[in-house]
Amino acid sequence: MLGGMRAIHLGTSGYVYKHWKALFYPPGLPTSRWLPYYAQVFSTVELNASFYRLPTVDAVDGWYAQTPPGFRFACKGSRYLTHMKRLTDVGEGLARFFRVILRLGPKLGPVLWQLPPHMKKPDPERLERFLAALPRGIHSVFEFRDAAWYHDEVLEVLDRWDVALCEHDLVPVPAPRPTGSFRYLRFHGLGARYAGRYGRTALRPVARDLKAWRQKGRDAWVYFNNDLHGHALLDAFDLAELLGHVPVHPPPDMQRPPETESSRTA
Repeated sequence: MLGGMRAIHLGTSGYVYKHWKALFYPPGLPTSRWLPYYAQVFSTVELNASFYRLPTVDAVDGWYAQTPPGFRFACKGSRYLTHMKRLTDVGEGLARFFRVILRLGPKLGPVLWQLPPHMKKPDPERLERFLAALPRGIHSVFEFRDAAWYHDEVLEVLDRWDVALCEHDLVPVPAPRPTGSFRYLRFHGLGARYAGRYGRTALRPVARDLKAWRQKGRDAWVYFNNDLHGHALLDAFDLAELLGHVPVHPPPDMQRPPETESSRTA
């Protein structure tokens, strides 16, 4: 499902934020038109809604209908499967989730499975059973919220199933290395969770790293989750400019405030 040229897919984690009204979405634009507007600016979004509850068929069909052909949705896997069942439901629970999500067809990007912080003991066997039950042809990502999972046996399982290790900044230890054939990066806020802005200085080494990855003929998916104050938007625009050749088109009339001192240093 992830065909096409090798590229950096860049967007934000979610798009329905009341505090983006007037800042990003034009005044008076109804929320029902926010996704089509977002899809004029970005070519991908990470869906958070699928983490909290199973979307309805109508909702998924609406996402598909409101976006252009090249748009891609990264979907967060159900927290029922990761946080409540802790990867043990490899039957009807998985089937129910994918019956709906697969309706996105060619617009479905990677599926992100985020483990809860209280799962502190690495369990490569349980992980492998879960991965073996996933539908073929879907690219999957695992985000561990405890660095104990950055274990050689876990990384080997991810490699064996071509699953990307999510590279994020909510644990003090960085991801040891990419796994699988593609990368998946999430930025949650520099210095302040879901709020702190990174700025161009902090993002320059990220851009250099991603450029080298792209030159190897590899895909990467990058999402900013620091939605407060619109920092996710601003950082995505900055990273797009640093990268070049990324289909991100900032609204010409959007006010872009200067970087703060904290966003200029990393």
